[in-house]
Amino acid sequence: MMKQRFFNTHNDYTGLIIRLTIGIVMFPHGARAMLGWFGGFGFTQTLEGLQQMGHPWLVGLLVILIEFFAPIFIIMGFASRFWAIAMGGLFTGIILLGGHLEHGFFMNWFGDKEGEGFEYHLLMIGLCLALFIQGSGKYSLDNLISKKLTA
Repeated sequence: MMKQRFFNTHNDYTGLIIRLTIGIVMFPHGARAMLGWFGGFGFTQTLEGLQQMGHPWLVGLLVILIEFFAPIFIIMGFASRFWAIAMGGLFTGIILLGGHLEHGFFMNWFGDKEGEGFEYHLLMIGLCLALFIQGSGKYSLDNLISKKLTA
């Protein structure tokens, strides 16, 4: 019964659109941190950088793992509710503990502020909440699993 609720999803395009939006936007961030792609530093340097910012190594590890694996599994539509909660929690932590709250709402579009605001992070939290409520939608592994559990 719990598995059914976890994997259950509306078989429509809404979940698919939300999944692809989150995954396509977040995958490059995770790949930068984990693999050093897209001009990133890779796993070791990213972890060291997060520790230099004052985060414990376990928090840094979780940040890197969530940023890398969540978009992949969300795009596939596997355990999307779990990954949406993980990603939403990550972005809540980034707003509250990552130095964005002190810079106000707006991002630094014109490079005229010292740091970045939290508007982007709030958008991602909203998308993650919508994915959690909606489910993975069409063309997802969750949809296939849900159908097998129901049968």
